[in-house]
Amino acid sequence: MNNVKVFALMAGMTALFGVIGGYAGGQSGMMMALVFAGAMNFFMYYKSSSMVLRMYKAQVVTEQQAPELYAMVDKLRRRAELPMPTVAVAPHDQPNAFATGRNPENSVVCVTEGILKLVSKEELEGVIAHELAHIKNRDMLLQTLTATMAGAISMLSHLAFFFGGRGENRNPIAGLAIMILAPLAAGLVQMAISRQREFKADAVGAQISGKPMGLASALTKLDSYAKRIPMNVEPAAAPLAQVNPLQAHGGGIASLFSTHPPTEARVAKLRAMVV
Repeated sequence: MNNVKVFALMAGMTALFGVIGGYAGGQSGMMMALVFAGAMNFFMYYKSSSMVLRMYKAQVVTEQQAPELYAMVDKLRRRAELPMPTVAVAPHDQPNAFATGRNPENSVVCVTEGILKLVSKEELEGVIAHELAHIKNRDMLLQTLTATMAGAISMLSHLAFFFGGRGENRNPIAGLAIMILAPLAAGLVQMAISRQREFKADAVGAQISGKPMGLASALTKLDSYAKRIPMNVEPAAAPLAQVNPLQAHGGGIASLFSTHPPTEARVAKLRAMVV
């Protein structure tokens, strides 16, 4: 069902792209925006690992430097039938984790120093299994596709405002509405897809670790501490974290636009797996 929802959301974004492209400049305008956005995201896709690690100030660790962490990742990646990812540690007190990389052969699993101090072994296994699930599900590829579409829609909406319509058919109000609402709609679809992938990664991660309650317990702790311990990380990298790392910087209406589903909903789904 999760994959059906993601497909429907992607189809909706594609339809939105087509409508705006037709208004902005027909097929030629549509193709120009898509090519430009695709080239930009192609670069980001291949450089994602190094870029994200820099954003989190994370350092790659060897088996000798972090033997217990390395052994845990190795055990779980074998269960998931994945190649051994690069292991990294970020110097943040907030407990959190993320995965990045363009494919399973070029992937990274990173945890913060805070999570290594806070959670139990079973909880940490659940967290790492969740990140391995993202790698197994190839979520980085999906994120790149949605980013490409969202970027193209944003550019097309601006083209529609300045150049859309011809002669008597030009409607400035419609162009302004498209410029404002289209990127917002694309962003909301992008966030909805991201939320669906988090639920999917929770389910697959629980299967990999074999301990759904370990992940559920870890998510509760991570969410609680993320609200109290700030993390200095760029907002662009925040969606990759296991729980929203910017919660301590604000809440309220901002939570409506979070790329992460409510932790309570995630925990409820995990608990349902053991009933």
